[in-house]
Amino acid sequence: MVIIEAINEYRQYLIVEKGLSKNTVIAYISDLKKFSIYLNDSFQINKIEELSKEHIRLYLKELGKTNTSASITRKLVSLRMFFNFLIKEKIIDVNIISNFDLPKINKKLPVILSTTEMQEILETIKINDHISCRNRCMLELMYATGLRVSELINLNVSSINLYMGYIKVVGKGDKERIVPIGEIAKIILDVYLNQYRDKFIKKESSLLFFNNHGNKLSREEFYIILKQVINKTSINKKISPHTIRHSFATHLLENGADLRSIQELLGHSDISTTTIYTHISNQKIKNEYQQFHPRMKKKDDSIE
Repeated sequence: MVIIEAINEYRQYLIVEKGLSKNTVIAYISDLKKFSIYLNDSFQINKIEELSKEHIRLYLKELGKTNTSASITRKLVSLRMFFNFLIKEKIIDVNIISNFDLPKINKKLPVILSTTEMQEILETIKINDHISCRNRCMLELMYATGLRVSELINLNVSSINLYMGYIKVVGKGDKERIVPIGEIAKIILDVYLNQYRDKFIKKESSLLFFNNHGNKLSREEFYIILKQVINKTSINKKISPHTIRHSFATHLLENGADLRSIQELLGHSDISTTTIYTHISNQKIKNEYQQFHPRMKKKDDSIE
C-alpha cells in the first residue's frame, strides 16, 4: 500500500473513530508526512511493504541531529500510533517500530504566575471600551476556569449560566465538562454580555468572543492580546496562554484543592497529567523552606 494513502486513511480514523481534536490530528499527520518525505527523498520508498527497521533507525538518527528529545519522542509516538493502526487494519503483519525506545526527557516544570502577578495582569486591563472589556473578560474567565485557549475561543453564549455560576466546556475529543466560575469573573462576564458584546457583532453569531473585525478569534490573535497585556506589567517571565491554565491549577492545589477535582476542572483524561502540579507545589515548599527556615546554613557560615 502507498504510504501517503495509508496516512490519509489514518487521518479519517483519528477524526471519525478516535474523535481527536483538529489540532491534534494536524500534528500527528504532519509528523507522518515528514516521515514519508524522508523515506522518498532518502531511499525512494513510497510503499508500506518496503519499510524495514533499519529505515526507522536511520530516520530517528536523522531527527537526532536537529530535534530535541521531546520533539523526537512526539514524532516516535506518532509513528507508533500509525503502525498500531496499520496492524489493526491488517495492512501489515509485523510492527517494525515496537522495539524502539522513547528517548529520556528531563521534564521542565511549567512557568507559573504568583497570585500577585496574576492580579497585576488582570487589573492592568482597565475597562473603558468593548475591546478592553473583552480582553479583561477572556483573561478573567481563563484564570477562573483553567480553560485551554481553543476551549475559550469556541465558547458560545449558551455555554454560560451566570445565574448558576458555571460554564459548559467542550474539550479535547468533544468531551463536555461543567466548570464553576467565581464571583469576579461572573461580574465581568455580565458587563461584557450586557454592555459590550453586541459592539463586535457584524452578523448573527452565537459565539461569546470575537476579534476586532467581528469574526471568530484565532489562537494567534489571543496570544497577541495576552502579549500586549503582559508588556504593560512589571512581570519578566516567558508567558503563554497555557501559563494561565498552569497558574489556575497550581493556585487551587496550594490552597488545598483535591487533585481529582483539579483533574476534572482541567478536563484531563488521565490523572498522571495533573500530578505535575504536585511537583510545582513541592518545589515552592522547598524554595520557601530554604529561604525562611532559621537553621538553613548560609555559604559563609561555619559549624563549630
